[in-house]
Amino acid sequence: MAGMAAVARPVWAEAPSVVPRPKRRPEPGEHRALNRLIEAAKLSGALAYVVADRATGRVLASKDASLPLPPASVAKAITSLYALEQLGPTYRFRTRLMRQGPVVNGRLEGDLYLVGGGDPNLDTDDLGDLAAALAATGLRAVTGRFIACDGALPAHTRIAADQPDHLGYNPAISGLNLNYNRVHFEWKPAGQVWQLAMDARGARFVPPVVGVKVALAAREAPIFAYEGSDPIERWTVAEGALGKAGSRWLPVRRPTPYVAEVFATLAAAHGLTLPRAEIMAQPPADAVEIVAHEGEDLTAVLADMLRFSTNLTAEAVGLMASGAGSLLGSGAAMSDWARRRFGLAARFVDHSGLGVQSAITAEDLVKVMLRADAARHGDLLAGLMREKGLADDEGTELKSNPVRIHAKSGTLNFVSNLAGYVAAPGGELAFAIIAADPTRRAAVPMDEREQPKGGRSWTRRARRLHHQLIRAWSEAYL
Repeated sequence: MAGMAAVARPVWAEAPSVVPRPKRRPEPGEHRALNRLIEAAKLSGALAYVVADRATGRVLASKDASLPLPPASVAKAITSLYALEQLGPTYRFRTRLMRQGPVVNGRLEGDLYLVGGGDPNLDTDDLGDLAAALAATGLRAVTGRFIACDGALPAHTRIAADQPDHLGYNPAISGLNLNYNRVHFEWKPAGQVWQLAMDARGARFVPPVVGVKVALAAREAPIFAYEGSDPIERWTVAEGALGKAGSRWLPVRRPTPYVAEVFATLAAAHGLTLPRAEIMAQPPADAVEIVAHEGEDLTAVLADMLRFSTNLTAEAVGLMASGAGSLLGSGAAMSDWARRRFGLAARFVDHSGLGVQSAITAEDLVKVMLRADAARHGDLLAGLMREKGLADDEGTELKSNPVRIHAKSGTLNFVSNLAGYVAAPGGELAFAIIAADPTRRAAVPMDEREQPKGGRSWTRRARRLHHQLIRAWSEAYL
C-alpha cells in the first residue's frame, strides 16, 4: 500500500491567515505506523484522506487526496453551507391553512387549502396543533372543497432509485411532508391471525391511516413489496417474517394524500368534517391565510439534520435553496455553487449523499472544512456538527483526553466517511477520510441492500480505522 505524502505544504490561499506555532514534519516512522493500521483494517476498495492545520491551511498528511469517491452523508455538511447562504440562517418553513371565500357564522362559504411549504420536519403533533388552531378561529364547516397544495417543492417518489422500496431513509419528497414521509406499521398476533395496523403516530396524537394499507402474503421473499396504485398505496409483507409482535416505519411514496388524510382526521376530532382532499400545486392568488405552523429557524433545522442525518431534510433545504425543478437539477446547482465558492470539482446528484453517482475527493472535503470560515458563516459549520471526544478503537470516548472532534459521518453500503475538525489546546486540524468500495457496493443484489453480506463487518473495520487515524494525527500534530 502506498505511503502518505509527507507534506506541510500550503495549498489553499483562502485558509485563515492566523500563524500559529510551527508544526513539526511527520517522521518516517509515523508513516509506517499509519500504513500498518491501514493494512490491518483489511478494507476492500479505496481509502483516501487529508489532514491539514486549520489555522494555516497547510496539509500535514494525505493519501489518494484527489481520488473521487461517494461522499455519502458527509454531503450534508456542504448542503448546510449552501442552504445557509441561499436562504439565510433565520429562514423558516411554513405550513398554512388558507381559505377562498368568506366565513359566515363559523361556516366557510368556499374552499379550504392546506398549503405545504416543503417543511421536512412537520410531524403529526404539529398537524394536530394546526387543526386545533383552526378550530380556535371558530370555523365549524366548509361548504366547498378541501384542497392540499404541494407545489413548494418538486415531487419525487424517492431520492435514489437503487434502494429497496421499504427503506424509510429513502423517502419521497413533496411540498407537503409528514413524519419524514413514513407511516407506522404495527403487527401483533390475535389468536390464529395477525392484527395489522397503519397509523401516523406522534407523541400526542395517533390517527389511524387508511390511505396506506398492508396485507399478509404467503411468500418467503421479499419481506416487503410495494404497489402504488391510485388512490391507495399498498404494501404486502411476508407472513413468515413477522415473528412476534413488532412495528416499523414504512415509507409513503405519495405524501400529499397522506398528509391531507391525517389532517382531516385531526380536524374531525375538533368537529370539522372535511371532504376528501383534492390536490393542486398552489392555492389561488386571492386565498387568505387563516392560521399557520412555522418550523424552527434554518440553523436549528440544519443542526438536527447533521446530528440525525435525515435525508429528507437535506433534500428539502437543498431544493428550496436552489429553486430547481428536479432533484438532479438541484444537485447540479449545488455543484456549481461549490465550484464557485470553494473551487470544488465535486458532483452532486442530490443533497443528502444517498445517490451513488455523487462524487467528491478528500482534498475537496478539506477545502470546505478550511474555507467554511471564509464563506460568510464564521465558525458555524463546526458548531452545527456533532461533538465527541477522542475515542478508542470501539468508539468509546476517552474521558480524560482533552481532544474534541466536531465531524459529520457518512455511511452507505461499503462506504464509510468522516470529515470535520479535531481541536486540542495546542491547535486544530481539519480532516476528511473516505473509505469506499463502489464496485462491491454495486454488486449487492437489490433484496440484500438493507443488510448486505459482509457490510457490517466492513463498516465496523472502517470506523475503527477512523478512530485510529484521528488519534494518530492528534498525537503527531496537536
